[in-house]
Amino acid sequence: MNKRAVAGFSLTALMLGGAMVGCAQGGISTASTRSEATLAKHAARNAEKAAEALQKGDPAKAVSFAEAAVAAVPNNADYRALLGSAYLKAGRFTSAHAAYADVLTLSPQNGRAALNLALAMIAEGQWDEARQALESNAAIVPASDRGLAIALAGDPAGGVEVLTAAARAPEADAKTRQNLALALALAGRWADARQMAGVDMAPTDADARVLQWAAFAKPTGAADQVAALLGVTPVKDPGQPVALALNKLMPSRDAPAELLAEAPATSLVAEPEPTQVAAVAADVPAGPRIVFAERREVVQSLPAGTQVARSAGVNAPVRLAAVESEGSARVRQAGKWFVQLGAYDSAAVAKDAWERAQRRYAGFAGETPSGMAFKSFYRLSVGGYSRGEANALCRGYRANGGSCFVRTSAGDQTAAWVKPSRVQFAGR
Repeated sequence: MNKRAVAGFSLTALMLGGAMVGCAQGGISTASTRSEATLAKHAARNAEKAAEALQKGDPAKAVSFAEAAVAAVPNNADYRALLGSAYLKAGRFTSAHAAYADVLTLSPQNGRAALNLALAMIAEGQWDEARQALESNAAIVPASDRGLAIALAGDPAGGVEVLTAAARAPEADAKTRQNLALALALAGRWADARQMAGVDMAPTDADARVLQWAAFAKPTGAADQVAALLGVTPVKDPGQPVALALNKLMPSRDAPAELLAEAPATSLVAEPEPTQVAAVAADVPAGPRIVFAERREVVQSLPAGTQVARSAGVNAPVRLAAVESEGSARVRQAGKWFVQLGAYDSAAVAKDAWERAQRRYAGFAGETPSGMAFKSFYRLSVGGYSRGEANALCRGYRANGGSCFVRTSAGDQTAAWVKPSRVQFAGR
């Protein structure tokens, strides 16, 4: 998808604001205050360099500087927000998710962080979680942004509802109307989308924008739409460094100021030193020692008449392993009951949803997903069960946080992304 295909999109996605300065402390100067002042100075300098790198279009360098700033002052919400912005511009949505979650922990009323957190979730394919985040932060995320984010999170009808109310408000602007037009396009209401886009644009420009939206509305992956809106390329993301997790890295108040002052500006996270087991053992005071006898195996006898099951317990795992080793879908007697998992914009998005469902619930392992393409959505299900099997599978998925319902077969076919060679049919 062309990353610049959505010209004029007005979602305020990047949080670059906030004063990136350290806080001056008054009073008597001690080793602790001098240490904190040194860290604050390093953090402020790295934050400035991160912001400059973002302005120059170098997100990788911005990430390096922003991570150093957060390492120095972990509880600064502005530095973590800057880090989240750098992750977004670098196409690292998993890391951005972690960074903005930490921002909200430190600053629960930060509406931009809440919006960016939802965008990162959408890019990860976590649509349900993104909608929940938007709903819980509805009071701090402007409706003009929240409505479009809801539409991107797989609920275009809900997004249109939010944006329609916002567009009718006296203070509504062109941004709100254009976001509503895009949400209408995502909902398949193209005539309405064209009409709304034309309110603030010349007819030829509005026609061109709707054509751009037509390509935008057909993503091939979960991250495509958010990436296009931000003008970035998604990359393989290892996640935010564990050392930067909130409350995991708090500088010691007793660290010598001289050592902290010598730390380079871009390397504030020290590698943990290996544990010296021998040195610790040498400090143990002398005293009585406990000497253990040589290990012996003890076999406990069973009461008379007890029978031990052998062959069934040993052979069953061997048979299961042989089936799984073939790499094929699980074979069962055909049934007419299906567990429907959702309806998505395309087969590609449904594939992402299926992979998430398998990670969420082990009961889907080895199953072959089913799909059905409709005019405006792709239905995802898994089936061929008896009614009892389908109910049990759906209950298990719900118990692990999933959403599903049980129904009979309705034209379900093997999902588009499943290779035919991997499918086995019962009785053939």
